[in-house]
Amino acid sequence: METKVEEAVQKDMKAELAEWIEAFDEVVAQDWEQGAAVLAALRSRAREAGVPATCDLVTPYINTIPKHDEVPYPGDPALERRVEALLRWNAMAMVHRQNKKDAGIGGHISTYSSQATLLEVGFNHFFRAKYPTANGDQPGDFIYFQGHASPGVYARAYLEGRFDEARLKNFRHELRGEPGLSSYPHPWLMQDFWQFPTVSMGIGPLNAIYQARFMRYLENRGLIEKTGRKIWAFVGDGETDEVDTLGAIGLGAREKLDNLIFVVNCNLQRLDGPVRGNARIIDELEGTFRGAGWNVIKVVWGSDWDELFAKDHTGLLLKRMEECVDGDYQRFKAKDGAYLRKEFFGKYPELLKLVEHLNDDELFHLHRGGHDRVKIYNAYKNARDHKGSPTVILAKTVKGYGLGSAQARNATHSEKKLSDDGLSQFVQRFDIPIPAAKAKDADFYRPDPTDPALQYMQARRQELGGYMPARTVPKPTFEAPKLDFFKDWLSGSKGRAVSSTMGFVNMLNGLLKNPEVGKLIVPIIPDEGRTFGFESVMKAVGIYAAEGQKYVPHDADVFLSYSEKSDGQILEEGITEAGSMASFTAAGTAYTNYRVPMIPFYMYYSMFGFQRIGDMAWAFADSRGKGFLMGGTAGRTTMLGEGLQHQDGHSPVLSGTIPTCITYDPAFIYEMAIIIQDGMRRMYELGEDCFYYITMYNEDYAMPAMPEGDGVREGILRGIYKYKAAEKPAQLQLFGSGPILNEAVKAQQILAEKYNLAADVWSVTSYNELRRDALDTERYNRLHPAEKERAPYVVTALGSAAGPIIAASDYMKSMPDNLSPWLGSRLVSLGTDGFGRSDNREHLRRHFEVDAASIVAAALSKLARDGVIKPKVAEKALAELGVTIEGNGPAHA
Repeated sequence: METKVEEAVQKDMKAELAEWIEAFDEVVAQDWEQGAAVLAALRSRAREAGVPATCDLVTPYINTIPKHDEVPYPGDPALERRVEALLRWNAMAMVHRQNKKDAGIGGHISTYSSQATLLEVGFNHFFRAKYPTANGDQPGDFIYFQGHASPGVYARAYLEGRFDEARLKNFRHELRGEPGLSSYPHPWLMQDFWQFPTVSMGIGPLNAIYQARFMRYLENRGLIEKTGRKIWAFVGDGETDEVDTLGAIGLGAREKLDNLIFVVNCNLQRLDGPVRGNARIIDELEGTFRGAGWNVIKVVWGSDWDELFAKDHTGLLLKRMEECVDGDYQRFKAKDGAYLRKEFFGKYPELLKLVEHLNDDELFHLHRGGHDRVKIYNAYKNARDHKGSPTVILAKTVKGYGLGSAQARNATHSEKKLSDDGLSQFVQRFDIPIPAAKAKDADFYRPDPTDPALQYMQARRQELGGYMPARTVPKPTFEAPKLDFFKDWLSGSKGRAVSSTMGFVNMLNGLLKNPEVGKLIVPIIPDEGRTFGFESVMKAVGIYAAEGQKYVPHDADVFLSYSEKSDGQILEEGITEAGSMASFTAAGTAYTNYRVPMIPFYMYYSMFGFQRIGDMAWAFADSRGKGFLMGGTAGRTTMLGEGLQHQDGHSPVLSGTIPTCITYDPAFIYEMAIIIQDGMRRMYELGEDCFYYITMYNEDYAMPAMPEGDGVREGILRGIYKYKAAEKPAQLQLFGSGPILNEAVKAQQILAEKYNLAADVWSVTSYNELRRDALDTERYNRLHPAEKERAPYVVTALGSAAGPIIAASDYMKSMPDNLSPWLGSRLVSLGTDGFGRSDNREHLRRHFEVDAASIVAAALSKLARDGVIKPKVAEKALAELGVTIEGNGPAHA
């Protein structure tokens, strides 16, 4: 039982707490940042005194910016509402009309309907198309649009006069002989409009983070001017389940990227239902981002809730809000005002009294924060002005907002068209000035250019520097180094055994020192620099670190010590292929986004390339990116010891699926030099929209000088050339690629010395390029039956070369098989189908049947089948060569 003394102490403590709170309120009223500083100091003192101090990552379920801290809205809300209503109508009509006349063509209505106000506040007050400086206009803000909201962006371009009505009528019709509109943001399809492909979930947010870091990289290296430009990424709350969306948010805080703003459209729904039906996604994301060090701003409730919060002196309204989960909030918006009164406010009599002055319709139309201009503007302003960390704005919206019976329902994401009643309700809900007959047909509507709303919209964009999105490409002024610059790498290693990887590193070192192009090179490595022998480069140009090197490295007394610099040139990304690819994307599109032709070289384990970041590589192509992917430790048998998970036998197969990726598998450093020089010329001097994948190996062998002859360079670039002719007329043709070319040379010697058979050896630098050329030739012949038939390059290069073709590489047999339509039954493919093993190269190549003995065996077997030699001779040879003839083979091992 408590004594009266204890009661007195408790009363005194309550009084003292009240005084503390009153004093704190006075501090906050003057400056909320000072209030935050007081709290931080108290927490620090509590820790010092040994008092457990909680640090909540989730704040109450209300707006982060209180009403008394808001600034007035600077625009004309009435005109902005008018413009937004027209955008909503035209965006909806675009999808509705198309699906009505072309069933199944697809499109999305509900995402933009939830996001329209979020975008419009940005377009009218924040998204700058350029930044004027003393040295001329600099590129403006970058916007990563939520892909499913693309109809709204098209609708805005229509009101601005950038698109005519015919263009809107061709939404998702791009093959009708006139300009259309792509389904989602695709720079490849609309190269003057979209900048960033985003609709493959997660890659937009990930690329935005690394874009923000790359922007700082260019600024710190003095390659672009420092301006106030921002990167805005509009993200769906359901999209945050994609690993790529949240996987790199730590980088944003770690590098203090206050040029980055995420706007998460929390409409509480994904494709099939609630994002978090049994919880609140805003709470979850707040904890995640706050814990990662981001500035978090919640925009949960609209201005019409402010009165109710002000009248509720007990906190009961907030209590009721925090009792509800997202499944409840979805249900409340899918029903009506009477249902909301009963099920939400009706739980507590005091709450019913709180809203007794509101009718059911007014209750139903209480806004969520993401549909309120004042709340959004203040959040955006706070985010724009915030320093020291990135900002995420968690904006609560309604999916399908304003779409009548489709609003907030599970099926709303798949809504493609409205009923006649739905169209009528839409017109009434947003006051669209369109006759009933035209409304029924969902005709597009654009007022006369003199309309005040349109003039206002145009004036706002003029004030902010022009239209967005827009993609421009400056005329190339870049000059690639001439071939003479690469003479050291064309002349061979003079008998010294080196790997093609080390040859490349040496070549890259030379390029970095080149006075014209050196500063434009962006070396990117995912924590594998030492694996690739990159120490000398790391020391020479430094590793980029936004804050420099704040510590003394343990190897400071070593010549090649670890060196980080604020103006360092290397992007050492750590163990993240996806993050490295995002940096590659930022650098590879800098020629258009920053007007600086940066040349990225991304070096990585080839096994951890396309199969791990294939989606991002595809988006890179969509972005019209340029650069060099360097697949290190390539090949299934060249990468000895590591085994199944590391040995790559299929990356060129995967790279070949990307239309703009030019793939090469060079055996020698001179081949690589020819390829890189021509790649720089094509991409940056001629402006071709392509990028390169080049394999690099860790096997040391003597690198020959480039053979003489006019056709060698052309053959390297087009995919094949004769590397070593037989000493007498050849009966066989041996194709080799990468280090397996050396096995073909050994096989040539064995065939000559042991079996008296002459074979030519060909270096096949690119099966993919040979196949593409052959397909183009085949198409020409098919479409021009009256013209003289053309021959593909592989056939022309072979000319009169006789006999079977034995093609061996360190990759799957499907690589040489790509040429079988043109080489027919002559072709025998050897490759590394199957899982890798841990062993040395000798045993690996024998296991996968791509060593010299296996090449010889394949040649003799084929000659026996062709009747050139007797089968018994071939059988005896196989036994002599030690070739295993039983079992299912390596593909099944």
